[in-house]
Amino acid sequence: MIRVLLLFFFILEVMVYELKKQRIYVLLCVMFLLGSWCSAQDGFLLPTNVKKNRIKFELVNNLVIVPVELNGTKLSFLLDTGVNTSLLFSVAENDSLELNNAVPTKIRGLGEGGSVEALRSMHNTLQVGKAVDKSHSLYVVFDESLNFSPRMGVPVHGILGYDFFKNFIVKIDYVSNVLTLYNPDHISENPCRKCEEFELSFYANKPFLNVKISEELGLSNALLLIDSGSSDALWIFREDAHITEMPKNYFEDYLGLGLSGSIFGKRSKIDALQIGVYDLTKVSTSFPDENAIKNIVFFKQREGSLGAAVLKRFTVYFDYKNQRMYLKKNSNFKKPFYYNMAGIVLAHDGTVTVKDVQDYRSGSFNLNKSNHNNVAVSLPVNASYNFFLTPRIVVAELRADSPAAKAGVEKGDTILEINGKPVYKQKLYELTAFFSSKAGKTVHLLIERNGATLKKKFILTKVL
Repeated sequence: MIRVLLLFFFILEVMVYELKKQRIYVLLCVMFLLGSWCSAQDGFLLPTNVKKNRIKFELVNNLVIVPVELNGTKLSFLLDTGVNTSLLFSVAENDSLELNNAVPTKIRGLGEGGSVEALRSMHNTLQVGKAVDKSHSLYVVFDESLNFSPRMGVPVHGILGYDFFKNFIVKIDYVSNVLTLYNPDHISENPCRKCEEFELSFYANKPFLNVKISEELGLSNALLLIDSGSSDALWIFREDAHITEMPKNYFEDYLGLGLSGSIFGKRSKIDALQIGVYDLTKVSTSFPDENAIKNIVFFKQREGSLGAAVLKRFTVYFDYKNQRMYLKKNSNFKKPFYYNMAGIVLAHDGTVTVKDVQDYRSGSFNLNKSNHNNVAVSLPVNASYNFFLTPRIVVAELRADSPAAKAGVEKGDTILEINGKPVYKQKLYELTAFFSSKAGKTVHLLIERNGATLKKKFILTKVL
């Protein structure tokens, strides 16, 4: 192969030498470049006459969930700047989904496990709004334990990463829940004149940003991965400058689900995070265990990750081509950083049958017109019962010594009601947000355990 390439370039050099005499060698070079490189642009593309495309998304636990079509099948993907390729989960739920040119492989990521079995599928058609990639490659993961949908409460079939961002300027409006794709050929160099501009560095197709974080001796520089697929605010890998025992400024907790399994570690708060001119205080920060980050290939002096709980405080523009990010603070900017004060993580686990009772009154009635002032009306009352299936909500993780644990809640309990309201009438992420809302709230749980119905009570209590 190398010999063929050398021969090719030798022939090209001879051709150029001869064409110099006719002063047309520049035209040959231009045609060669255009034909070989410009026409080879791959990835997502908007139609040539479309300058921008607005896409409505769902914001769940700070994460952006966008509707997509994969080979004609409608799915929902998580938008994640922290991955360099697309991933597909929950394929067992989509029997009609067709995947092209699949070959076995293994992938690794955050979590305490090792690599996981997967397939690499190539030459698929993936569409997001009006943007289409007609030769999209993705990794298919079959491990059901890595299905994010039960923890999110909404279907999440996959993850969109670098391939989605690379050809556009991507605007994420976390207040209006709108994603806008700009065709860079139809936009000025600065897509947001009122925004602060930041230079990004890239490693393995992932964006990194220099920020300042507070330590014992003041602010220090930190290189962080921009990770829109993490619902937390900050992850810091080096805890020695932040975690103390006297006084104790942290608690052990479940941090999330990664590609290599569950992630555990410490939760704390740092006094300050400085992103250019923007200052954030008392920022919730997670410190994952060493086992969870052992699979990471570190880039230079990477300190950790900047997640969606920070990003959602801005309108964000990503310009991967020019290695730029633009930020403009929004109405979320001054809101305090919360964490789960109940100590329980909820998840969907199968379905249960719910009986919803409705009363209705028949149209027949009797009137007693003994006088004009009092009219007696007799209406027969009947009960109507609606039976339907709803997701079963269980305690998936329980923090030791948390208010819920001290009240007698156990891992695996089925939650029936929270403060008298049936959980099937609420979205899972709304229930999760309730546990992170305000210290001092009293929580009444109606739970089911081993066929018995129990009541538990506790108060949301600040740890930090």
